[in-house]
Amino acid sequence: MRLSDAAIAGDRRALAQLLTAVENATPVGEAATRRLYPLAGRAHIVGITGAPGSGKSTLVAALTAEARAAGRSVAVIAVDPSSPITGGAILGDRVRMQVHAGDRDVFIRSMASRGHAGGLAATSVAVATVLDAAGFDLIFVETVGTGQSEVEVAAAADTTIVLEAPEMGDEVQAIKAGLLEVADIVVVNKGDRPGAHRTASQLRAMLVASAPREPADGRPRPKRPTVLITTASTGAGVPELLAALDRARPTESAVEPAPARLARARTQIGAVLQERLAARLGDAVHAARTRDVTDDVANHRLDPYAAADGLLSELFPGAGPDASADDA
Repeated sequence: MRLSDAAIAGDRRALAQLLTAVENATPVGEAATRRLYPLAGRAHIVGITGAPGSGKSTLVAALTAEARAAGRSVAVIAVDPSSPITGGAILGDRVRMQVHAGDRDVFIRSMASRGHAGGLAATSVAVATVLDAAGFDLIFVETVGTGQSEVEVAAAADTTIVLEAPEMGDEVQAIKAGLLEVADIVVVNKGDRPGAHRTASQLRAMLVASAPREPADGRPRPKRPTVLITTASTGAGVPELLAALDRARPTESAVEPAPARLARARTQIGAVLQERLAARLGDAVHAARTRDVTDDVANHRLDPYAAADGLLSELFPGAGPDASADDA
């Protein structure tokens, strides 16, 4: 517990050690997260996603500089691709943000995705919670940037930025993949390139033409997200983006939390349940049974649905399927 006390008191080395414990899902990390959770809920968590080459890291660095000029403290969670050999992160985003390395009110944490789909690491939300409790005003969560499926960040953030680059065809791909459906703000970066304003116009037209739909995570979205143009390398458009983030920040009453925070709570509970279930299936009591069931599925003696239902029933009696599918 002394580690969490030191972290919230401003000891950056203790904070780094604590985040390592949280990221590795150790008992110390879980105990600290339990203790610090009531202190969280004050920061504005901003998710930033987009295709490789759109300039996510450069934009995060520019937003960090703008926020620091306004006197705000900033934490950055940069999720990097994992090494298939060691599971570690390449730490590329931290290298790009070295300009802020000497600032005590900026904390940058690179995390390995460790094969987790959706652009985040499995413990990204827990790490954001600890940084929130440590008193940071703004927390940027930057996804891996591996393609069009990185929509998980929308359930982990209060506000989501989807980044596009001009003349990459991403405006069409984003519509197809649903990236724009999770966006609160769409940013066309590299605005000094030819075609930037044309790309922004095309995105606005697509957003007007597309009918608004209620997203699967239950979060209400703007009918048409704001579309802005920035040049992160020079800082052009960044003050306007930070102002747009402030306007987009969800408000909540003392009685009812904002929908974005309800979505994040569901994500956190689901992650813990998944972790707990995997641990139970792998413990000494159930490991042999799990192996036998896995062998049966691999040899097509048992279908995966029946296997899952059987294991659930053994762990939680009465937790079988809700309805019969005999007419299938």
